[in-house]
Amino acid sequence: MDFEDFTQDLSSLEVISKDDKKMSVKLKGIPLQYANALRRVCLNGVPVFAIDTVDILENSSVLPDEGLAHRLGLVPLFTDLKRFNEPSKCECQSETGCSNCRVMLVLDSGDSDTTRRILSNELTSEDDSVKPISDKIPIVELAPGQKIKVECYARLGRGSEHAKWNSSNIAVLTETDKEDERILTVESTGALKPEQIILAGVDEVSNRLAEFKEMIGQIEE
Repeated sequence: MDFEDFTQDLSSLEVISKDDKKMSVKLKGIPLQYANALRRVCLNGVPVFAIDTVDILENSSVLPDEGLAHRLGLVPLFTDLKRFNEPSKCECQSETGCSNCRVMLVLDSGDSDTTRRILSNELTSEDDSVKPISDKIPIVELAPGQKIKVECYARLGRGSEHAKWNSSNIAVLTETDKEDERILTVESTGALKPEQIILAGVDEVSNRLAEFKEMIGQIEE
C-alpha cells in the first residue's frame, strides 16, 4: 500500500463511539505500521497551543519563578488551527512572533488579605479563542500579602518537542477479532476536539509519507 491508498482508505473512517473528549474509529485494511504512525501522530504530532514563554513581573508566592512558569505551561489551551500558524511556518519569521503565531495571556492576582487559590480563570487572553479549557485548574496558592503578576506567551507546538504540546491524553490502537482490523481510540486534552485530532493526524501522516516518497525518488535519481 502506498500513501495514496493510505489516504483514500482513511477518508472513510468508521466511527465506533464519540463524545466531547474521546473518539474511537475502526481502521480496516490499514497496515500496522501506518495505523501505528497515525496513533503516534494523534498523540504528539498534531500542533496545539501551550504557554511557552513567561515574563515574571512579580512573584512573592512559595513557588519559585521556574516552578510557576512550568505550572502555567501545563495549562491546556483551546486551539484554533485554522486561524494560527506554527512559528516555523509563519510569514513573520520573527523570534518574538506576531498575532498570527503567538497569543499573550496575562495573570495579575492583585493584593489579598486572605489565603486564596489562583485558578486558570484568572488568566486573561488577548484572543478569546485561545484560553484555558477549564476555569478551575489550580496554579498556585497565595498567603496573605503574597502576589503574582505575569505575562505569558503561547504558541503552537507538538508533543514531540515537549509533553505540554501533546494533543491527546491517550492514543491507543487495539486489535479486533477480525483480520486486518483495528480500533484507534483518541482522548483529547481538550485543546482540540477528538475528531479534529484524528483528521489532522491523517493529513500529517499523509504529508510525511509524501515527503518520504519524494526523498526516496531523489535518492534513486
